[in-house]
Amino acid sequence: MTRFPAAFRIGPVAISPATVLAPMAGVTDTVFRRLIRAQGGCGLIMTEFTSSHGIVRSAGSRKPRRSFQYLHFEPDEHPISAQLFGSDPRVMAEAARICQDLGFDAVDINFGCPVNKVVKCNGGSGLLRDLPLVETILRQVRGAISIPLTCKFRAGWNDQELVYTGMARLAEDCGLQAIALHPRTREQGYSGRADWTRIAEAKAAVRIPVIGNGDIVKPEDAVRMAAETGCDAIMIGRAASSNPWIFRQIAEYAAGGACWQPAESDRYQIMRSYYQMLEQRGEPDATGKMKQFATYFTHGVNNGSRLRAEIYRLNDPARILDCVHEFFDRELAAALS
Repeated sequence: MTRFPAAFRIGPVAISPATVLAPMAGVTDTVFRRLIRAQGGCGLIMTEFTSSHGIVRSAGSRKPRRSFQYLHFEPDEHPISAQLFGSDPRVMAEAARICQDLGFDAVDINFGCPVNKVVKCNGGSGLLRDLPLVETILRQVRGAISIPLTCKFRAGWNDQELVYTGMARLAEDCGLQAIALHPRTREQGYSGRADWTRIAEAKAAVRIPVIGNGDIVKPEDAVRMAAETGCDAIMIGRAASSNPWIFRQIAEYAAGGACWQPAESDRYQIMRSYYQMLEQRGEPDATGKMKQFATYFTHGVNNGSRLRAEIYRLNDPARILDCVHEFFDRELAAALS
């Protein structure tokens, strides 16, 4: 049996398996999260990262803003954490209070986003250059809520300004119940290699759970990260978009050294399920989501580029779903002939 943590705790919240779906802007909405849950193997799911200012403004408005819509979740999504970004301690604390009132199991603060428009507002990884402000945010948010508080951060602004062990200790000192580390720097973005030794160093620096993130694209990577770093759990982001079964595969690989691989028919089923869920929920941008996820879900599909081209030309969700049915009917019939 391959060594992999079976479960971990974020304060009183038990997470099993010890796997986490990373918050991803434009991806981890309620429909995608429920799709991931349905495949099995994912212990904790997280919202898209959400503006604290947007939440607070929405709470006092008759017409909820888009930021507030990011926080919608269904009962079958527990355990679920709301991820917030921002740089105003008072506003962050109020937003966290709202998330607690909405029924989230935990709140997570984003100190990792490298996107320019977030960093320019001193959010995300921009805060890694101001640890005194980070401490003020963490202490005010921790004091505002009773549910668990965690944070996700990068190794530092660049290789000359590495702060990951300092951030880990600061989070623990401020009463956070877990941390997640993506060991690239803000300067790296998503290029280059994620240095997992930094996760091991963060784990050695604190007693609270450390969640490792970065460069996990297949089940073997997850098990290797746990073995090499001693992390308490692993977090997966981009790989889950094109392979929604990866959490199930990790559990199977860790248990027996092998795992199930999806067939063409499984990709058809996942695509159909996601598109039908979008339709049933009445998503205002269902067409845009269908086009976006066509790229993810046709990864590895025979003649997938042809299906993507057909979907991109259409602007009606029902017609797109028909297109998917027709395409896979042809492809699966051809494969059997």
